[in-house]
Amino acid sequence: MKFENATTLTKAQFKGFFEADHGKPINMVNLLKFKETADYPEGHELHGKAMSGAQAYALYVKAVTQILHSFGGEAVFSGQVERLTVGQIDELWDSVMIARYPSKKHMADMLQSPQYQAITVHRTAGLAGQLNIETTQ
Repeated sequence: MKFENATTLTKAQFKGFFEADHGKPINMVNLLKFKETADYPEGHELHGKAMSGAQAYALYVKAVTQILHSFGGEAVFSGQVERLTVGQIDELWDSVMIARYPSKKHMADMLQSPQYQAITVHRTAGLAGQLNIETTQ
């Protein structure tokens, strides 16, 4: 089995996300890997500050939780990865988060909103990569 952490959707993934919009609620399982040191762009107020990737991502989580609610979503679960119980992998993720959205459209509207775009700097600064898994009930 091959896997590859990423921070953004490929064009094919973006297209596929919307092709199968069934209008039902979705849960997004996020397996997160953080940078050792946050990497803010030059000119940002936090550029060069001593901060871990996890700390930068925590700023994103604090802000995105409020934005989620304004688009009908909610943070369902967040936890630190402790160990792998079954299976094998070279390196574990650092954290797992689950967010629930009323529909794919709600998620897409949030991702395209100015409020969300304004906080992505923290996500980019802290996140080395992730797997983002769409689930339904």
